[in-house]
Amino acid sequence: MDKKYTIAVAGTGYVGLSIATLLSQHHKVYAVDIVPAMVDMVSQRKSPIQDEYIEKYLAEKDLDLTATLDAEMAYSAADFVLIAAPTNVNSTNRIDVAKSKSACFAHFMKY
Repeated sequence: MDKKYTIAVAGTGYVGLSIATLLSQHHKVYAVDIVPAMVDMVSQRKSPIQDEYIEKYLAEKDLDLTATLDAEMAYSAADFVLIAAPTNVNSTNRIDVAKSKSACFAHFMKY
């Protein structure tokens, strides 16, 4: 891979942290979250979620991964931004995107 990108991943839950961990093997990745405890754990190379591969990669791989609460810095530095916010399914099996929308707006309100 010739070009190294800077990528921001919004959300350090299962999906976001999986994507951030894999991409950070070859690219500069900012893992952005609004929960300080999640950012602290990832910064210490400990997984805030139980996943064998994420735990192993954080502990053993040379990752270009920075966890941060500073969304403005991460998004303004990024070539790409990935949103990995929760998607809820309501009682009628329809996707409720209200939480995802609010997460996107919360992160991008400054822009």
